[in-house]
Amino acid sequence: MKKTKLILGLSLAVISGFLVAADHIDAPGTSSGDAGDITDVYAFQGQDTNNLVFAVNTQGLLSPNATAAATFKENVMVEINIDNTGDKVEDLVIQAIKRGDKMYFFGPYAPGATGLSSTIKANAASGEVAISTYGAMPVTATQNGMKFFAGPRDDPFFFDLGQFKSILAGTATGFKNPGTDTFAGTNVLSIVIEVPKTMLGTASTLNVWAETKKKQ
Repeated sequence: MKKTKLILGLSLAVISGFLVAADHIDAPGTSSGDAGDITDVYAFQGQDTNNLVFAVNTQGLLSPNATAAATFKENVMVEINIDNTGDKVEDLVIQAIKRGDKMYFFGPYAPGATGLSSTIKANAASGEVAISTYGAMPVTATQNGMKFFAGPRDDPFFFDLGQFKSILAGTATGFKNPGTDTFAGTNVLSIVIEVPKTMLGTASTLNVWAETKKKQ
C-alpha cells in the first residue's frame, strides 16, 4: 500500500546508533485513518548486541484522544523487507497482521514472490503479542528467540518544523539550539520486533524498508 521513500543501508559490523526514515503526512489514500500510513522505520542494534531491532510506526500525529481510539486494522499487513545480497530486492520478510486483540508475526523467511504483492506463509509463524492499550503498561512477548510489541507509543521523531519553514523561506540560516519538538504530545502506533542476527543471514550490510499492504 505504501512503501517508505528511503531504503536504509545498515552495517551490522559497525552499527552503534540507529538509522531512520520519517514521513508523517501522505496522500489521502494512505492517511492515518486508513491505518496504512508509515511515519517512521527504525533499525538498530539491540541491548543484546547479538540482536537487531526493527520498528515500524504508523498513523502519525495522533492526539491523546485520537490515540485512545486508534487501532491496527485486520486488513492491513505490515511487512519489513530485508535485502542481504545488495540488490535492493527483499531476500527475507517479517510480517505482522492483527487478529482480534493480538498481533501475529511471521518470519523472517524468504518470500515466495517479491514486489508489491505478498502472501503470508502460515507455517512461518514466529510469535504473537497482545496489543497494548493506551495509558496501560506496555505488553511484550518473547517466543522463538524473538521479542515482540504492538501498540501506541509517544512519537519518537523530533523535528523543528517551524524553524525548518523559516530556513526554506530565507528568514533563518539554521536551526536553534535547543529547538522546538513540533511532534511533542503526539503519538503513533508501533510494531517492534527484536531478532537474532543469525536469522538474517551472514551479510555485513543489510538494506531494510517497510510496506503496508491491504488484503485484496
